Amino acid sequence: MNIDEVRRIIRKKEIKKSNPLSRFLIFVILTLITLIVLKSNPDIKKSFKEKVLSKNFSFAKINKIFKDKFGSPIPFSDKISTEPVFSEKLDYKEASKYLDGVKLSVDKNYLIPSLKEGIVVFIGDKESYGNTVIIEGTDGVEIWYSNINSSIKLYDYIDKGTLVGEAKDNTIYLVFKKDDKILNYEKYI
Repeated sequence: MNIDEVRRIIRKKEIKKSNPLSRFLIFVILTLITLIVLKSNPDIKKSFKEKVLSKNFSFAKINKIFKDKFGSPIPFSDKISTEPVFSEKLDYKEASKYLDGVKLSVDKNYLIPSLKEGIVVFIGDKESYGNTVIIEGTDGVEIWYSNINSSIKLYDYIDKGTLVGEAKDNTIYLVFKKDDKILNYEKYI
């Protein structure tokens, strides 16, 4: 198979219909090519660090593009059936404005569901918010879940309604951002 045939297959999206192993191999090849280019060229490596690792980079958008073009990179993922263990709507007693977002009064040790699907792009401490998990949705909206204990990991993919964490006390903070602009929380909760 030559390069023209590969391009033709990609253009026609025949890869989606093809063997799941082919999709996985394409994912591995693209990853290896990226790593080789980064390793061999210091200028590209520096640029990559500045643009991807130092700034907010939308891994959710890259994931969506890859899935649209090639399907899931995991072989046979369409054969695996998963049922959500935790699926809950956000339930709170009171909401009030707090800094860039909203402060919600919840029950002690409340289990917090994800409001949207996306990728975990940050886990750590944020000033005035406490322990924070940031999930970037496929639409580019970042949701900060703060003042929580969480066992999810960085770059995990989270479905809507999935358990994000547990409230540390009876208060959680939510912030909604897109392109570094604060969004009105009332639209999302």
